[in-house]
Amino acid sequence: MTPGLAGSSTSPSRAFVVGHLLVCSCFWGSSFLFIKLTGGAISPLALAAGRGLIGAAALAAYVVWLGQSPIPRRDEIRHWLVLGTTNGWVPNVLVAYALVQLASGPAAMIQAGGPLVTAVFAHFLFAEERMGPRRLIGILLGMAGVALLIGPRLVEGGGTALGVLAMVGVMLGYSIGNLYARAIPASAGDPARLALGQQVVSGLVALALTLVFAGPAAFAPMAEHVPAMLALGLLATAVPMAVFMRLIRAAGPTRAAMTGYLVPTVATILGIVVLGETLELRQIIGGCIILAGVFLVTTSQRAARSA
Repeated sequence: MTPGLAGSSTSPSRAFVVGHLLVCSCFWGSSFLFIKLTGGAISPLALAAGRGLIGAAALAAYVVWLGQSPIPRRDEIRHWLVLGTTNGWVPNVLVAYALVQLASGPAAMIQAGGPLVTAVFAHFLFAEERMGPRRLIGILLGMAGVALLIGPRLVEGGGTALGVLAMVGVMLGYSIGNLYARAIPASAGDPARLALGQQVVSGLVALALTLVFAGPAAFAPMAEHVPAMLALGLLATAVPMAVFMRLIRAAGPTRAAMTGYLVPTVATILGIVVLGETLELRQIIGGCIILAGVFLVTTSQRAARSA
């Protein structure tokens, strides 16, 4: 069993938390780029279906490699359904829709409010997630860094109210899913299986909705964007989700949610390296502030469990 899962009082090491945060953030930070590379040619539902099914196939292979069955046990079905909705097909559809309406900067900015929402609710739901001064300062620093990093782009990308509301839905969905994942009993909380279940439900529901509302023809544009879709499903979905589930089960939702601050930083770096964007002084300062906030949160001591 992973150290520090529900039911264990063991706190994960700093290296474990930081390493998992960096892996999740680097891979998830690429998702905005891969979606943008499709040029809006694929409908949000079809994009969510393709992303979820590719991710599910990869995670199913991983679970089989671990010597387990990819078929859900009875005590896992409810958890798979909840996570597949809150962290799966709903945010995937909303992100794909929002990126048609908004630039990636404003979209990431809205989603970056998730860590604060998660921390506030976790403070009241879990005894070991009580916010001390160090953790609170770290969370607020992270938000300030994100605002400085991409805040000015809010006025550059335009967008619509529906796009903004879609990203608010994404933020809330991930926050609810993260809190739920932490509360799952250890007996049904194997990280790899939770990641698999989330993507199976996400992909199948999005597939059904695509066929009902758009028809099979909605998948045709994927033929012209195979590399981007494979990267989105494997690198930006399957890999970070498996790592993230392990992180959230071991370190709790507040620390795990710090990926919401790091992802915009990664997206900015990818924009510079891949798209040839220039690095501004405010971006350097913003990135440093974000890293300082993440350091404070990840190195804060978790409260002792109630007897």
